[in-house]
Amino acid sequence: MTIAIGDRLPEATLVKVTAEGPDRVTTTDYFAGRTIVLFAVPGAFTPTCSAKHLPGFAAKVQAFRDKRVDEIACTAVNDAFVLGAWAKANDVEGVTMLADGNGDFARAIGLSMDGSAYGMGLRSQRYSMLVEDGVVTRLNVEEPGAFKVSSAEHLLDLI
Repeated sequence: MTIAIGDRLPEATLVKVTAEGPDRVTTTDYFAGRTIVLFAVPGAFTPTCSAKHLPGFAAKVQAFRDKRVDEIACTAVNDAFVLGAWAKANDVEGVTMLADGNGDFARAIGLSMDGSAYGMGLRSQRYSMLVEDGVVTRLNVEEPGAFKVSSAEHLLDLI
């Protein structure tokens, strides 16, 4: 079942990229008591993700903070080292990278996809959501191959 507005995020463990190295965090602890924008990409270093999705959120960090968002986080079915290298390669600041290396979180929220036809295996669908104290209050899931409703600009317009 796909997560919906009003649902609480399920318990899952993600790996947060930090300057000190990978740090395991649970969704329960990470999202508790805060307002967080979470967006997902099918993969680090992929064309749309690198050219539009990640840079769009990185450019809008202050605009989200002005709307009382505590943190912006990006998740992908990649390991923490790949996500860290991707953020560094794109000179991204103000966006927390949350690795979902095995795709457990993507599956738990019903937003995984099979990218095997492209040699990518299990991946996350492209989406953006606003999460308030662990509860999804906005959710924008893209159609396959599209990039519109999950953009930073679209989510900003909704909050």
